[in-house]
Amino acid sequence: MKEPTPPDWLEPDDHVVFDRVTKSFGSVQVLKGIDIRFKRHETAVIIGGSGAGKTTLLRCLIGLEKASTGHIWVNKRDITPLGEFEMNEVRQKFGMVFQYAALLDSLTVLDNVAFPLREHRKDLSRKAVKDRVVTMLNQLGLFNKENNMPSELSGGQRKRVGLARALMLEPEVLVYDEPTSGLDPLTSRMVDDLIEETREKFNVTSVVISHDMTSCFRIAHKAYLLIEGEVAAEGNPFDLINGDNEQSKEFIRKSGISPQSIDRIVD
Repeated sequence: MKEPTPPDWLEPDDHVVFDRVTKSFGSVQVLKGIDIRFKRHETAVIIGGSGAGKTTLLRCLIGLEKASTGHIWVNKRDITPLGEFEMNEVRQKFGMVFQYAALLDSLTVLDNVAFPLREHRKDLSRKAVKDRVVTMLNQLGLFNKENNMPSELSGGQRKRVGLARALMLEPEVLVYDEPTSGLDPLTSRMVDDLIEETREKFNVTSVVISHDMTSCFRIAHKAYLLIEGEVAAEGNPFDLINGDNEQSKEFIRKSGISPQSIDRIVD
């Protein structure tokens, strides 16, 4: 089947674009005509309450679910009609950082981080794999941790190990699933810093699924508020609190944060 031709309205810095995407499970429509643009080398944060559709959007983004209708353009290629073989190639453009790092507790840090290379880069020797892993761990400030077990690490260190694993195949897009969930405020802000440092150092596009409004105000170039499967508001986080959209202002007010007191770490 011939792949759809990208529309002429796509812009050069559009990295991933949701174009009128819907997703239904039986008679239940979870995503209802989603239009979102993730700009190259920026951080986008998807916020919303439970049941808003954030997880379904994430699964469609990385190809674990097929959109019912609409298009998802990745580098101007529509991934919605792709078969599993082609989709596996596309998935290598994405790195996934899971909510609780999702480390395998029976494996060392080295073996956890090396997992993607051993799955997808059979041409690399054991020494080459180890060298790449140690280099990445060092870049993320995890010196001499390769032989540790996950249980020996702090929560922040586990996040860094999960990030190191996500970066091993040199992805273009890093997707974070609730990266600050379950962390204390100090560690949460450290994770914010890590997301921004990683975006700058590795020149990636960051997509963050989050309920953490403080994190959103600190790191988002653009925020999208999902309510009942629709984009209710979008823009710079301060546009959401200061604009005319009552849904976004109410959502932020109920989060209990004071945007004026937040130390924003992106331009």
